[in-house]
Amino acid sequence: MTASRFIVIGRRFCGPPQSANGGYTCGMLAGAVGMALEVRLQKPPPLDRPLEVREDPNDARILLLDGEEPVASGKPVKPLDLIVPEAPSYAEALAAARNYEGFRVHAYPTCFVCGPQRTRGDGMRIFAAAIAGRELYAAPWLPDPSLTGADGKVLPEFMWAALDCPGFFATRMAARGPLLGQFAASIDRRVHVNEACVVIGWSMGSEGRKHYTGTAVFDDDGEPCARARATWIELKP
Repeated sequence: MTASRFIVIGRRFCGPPQSANGGYTCGMLAGAVGMALEVRLQKPPPLDRPLEVREDPNDARILLLDGEEPVASGKPVKPLDLIVPEAPSYAEALAAARNYEGFRVHAYPTCFVCGPQRTRGDGMRIFAAAIAGRELYAAPWLPDPSLTGADGKVLPEFMWAALDCPGFFATRMAARGPLLGQFAASIDRRVHVNEACVVIGWSMGSEGRKHYTGTAVFDDDGEPCARARATWIELKP
């Protein structure tokens, strides 16, 4: 990439009310350069204004800038070598979602991905909840037509977004509103509109205020088709 380019993240794609959903932002950055990235978010991504995608001349990083202020940086990565747990069935995920903690208390209730105040066709409504007897969170997901391209498949940035919030809940710190710090995703294939998918999240450990999670999307045949690794930062009191 030799020339700068710009992306704009619309208000529809918020996480917290005044900033973008982290997974969607990372997917947009990866899509802008056409390569797999591990993205580090450095500040809440702003909405509704041009953000410059620029190659750092000093190393292999890809920068996302608000003026000259860094929003995120990405480095090229190989496909993730991530052991993905077996997914529950769609029916099991649907039953678990009835106990979604976000229905009772949610740090970001208007989040594009997991906000219960968003309607179908507006938000993604991925409500990940604990699966009984397993160290696993899962959500049913029926992708709506607004998320798809001309081929009827979910666009890559929305696959990235789907892989975000189930990890947020898998930290078991969701009520405290941790923020996505680092994110890498691998998409083997994109799912179709109205396909009965399952999205899972699981904890991969913690170090102080840092929480590590894995996530994955499964198609309606129960086969994994995308996976991600995330670092979440618990905010100071």
